[in-house]
Amino acid sequence: MPEFLGIDTSNYTTSAAVYISEENRIVQQKKLLPVKSGALGLRQSDAVFHHTKQLPDMIEGLFAAEDIGKITAAAASARPRNIEGSYMPCFLCGEGFVRSYSAIEKIPMYTTSHQVGHILAALYSADRLELIREPFIAFHVSGGTTDCLLCEPDTDMILKISTIATSLDLNGGQAVDRVGLMLGLDFPCGIQLEKLAEKADKHQKIKPVLKDGNCCLSGVENKCKAMLDSGESPENTAAYCLDYISAVIISMTDYAIEKHGRLPLVYAGGVMSDMLIRRQIISRFSDASFAQPQFSCDNAAGTALFAYLKWSEEKCR
Repeated sequence: MPEFLGIDTSNYTTSAAVYISEENRIVQQKKLLPVKSGALGLRQSDAVFHHTKQLPDMIEGLFAAEDIGKITAAAASARPRNIEGSYMPCFLCGEGFVRSYSAIEKIPMYTTSHQVGHILAALYSADRLELIREPFIAFHVSGGTTDCLLCEPDTDMILKISTIATSLDLNGGQAVDRVGLMLGLDFPCGIQLEKLAEKADKHQKIKPVLKDGNCCLSGVENKCKAMLDSGESPENTAAYCLDYISAVIISMTDYAIEKHGRLPLVYAGGVMSDMLIRRQIISRFSDASFAQPQFSCDNAAGTALFAYLKWSEEKCR
């Protein structure tokens, strides 16, 4: 049966996945890159080093876990976004492996962006892959992006992505991690911050201010520091951070709908796996689609799907 390999070597996770097309099933292996306690992230040189060490383990684990047959085509995330000048050295690790593997196996090799991979993984896990044939609004919220996007069908790229709005300073994941470290949590802080916020006994009403749909998130870090300095509890401070991000995403969604109409809504990226944020968004947009948690954080599932979709499209020409 046709099977398709995807590799994603983002700034924080080494990921490998195979899409088994006849079963519409994905198997994957992924591992976070090690980050020193108290640090906010990794230098690119360190990320490249750790991917070089971890990628063989991910490939071995992937092919040992299942009876995977011959790979029909392979794809790699080669850049953060499909825009001019988008580049991070860490993606060279995955792209280099896929180029070599494809040359040895004499199979088609494709490249896409990390962002497209996130959106395809969200569509797959939400059972909404049919949306690749129509316009929809997607959010990609992570440590590197807080993007509201118009997604449209595209023959060459599968998805043509245009930015509707974005963050003008901090990204959602950065805000979560900075507040988390402020509270003594370990990086990445998302899951721990959510657990802390669940114990909050106070929530504040938040009205974010957008600039042409774009948000600013540095204020949440400053506000959380001021809350802690004034004696506010860690639980209520964590809740404020997540409530603020929720309010921002809801306001950006309203802006996108006003500009482009009531298109389907899809939310992807690690920050969107937070259940507190998700519940608040669903309370406003009940038909919104979210990636399942295992497909929200960085993964290669969407990249493997991209290989399948590109191969299928070329086969039909």
